[in-house]
Amino acid sequence: MSDKDSKTIGRSMEETKEYHVRYLRAVNSPVRRGILRALKDGEATVDVLGEKTGMEGKDLAWHLSILEHGFCVEKHDRDGETVYEMTQEGKVVDYVDK
Repeated sequence: MSDKDSKTIGRSMEETKEYHVRYLRAVNSPVRRGILRALKDGEATVDVLGEKTGMEGKDLAWHLSILEHGFCVEKHDRDGETVYEMTQEGKVVDYVDK
């Protein structure tokens, strides 16, 4: 992956540092890593993620917002529903906790 493809490389050193802080906060939680693992098979709605992780409502939404803010997931609208998809940065979950 080149620097131009990475979402965690900013236009300045300060911006890059802030991006890395956001990213590390996102992947530092075992709960959020569980959400990323639930997205390994592809995109999923909040309902599907809730079923896969056992989380619900505000707790799940809060963790998803941190993952999105940390460049690990992206959300899209599909057929009137919001779906979440793991980004390249989120795939670090393959190498954590092994």
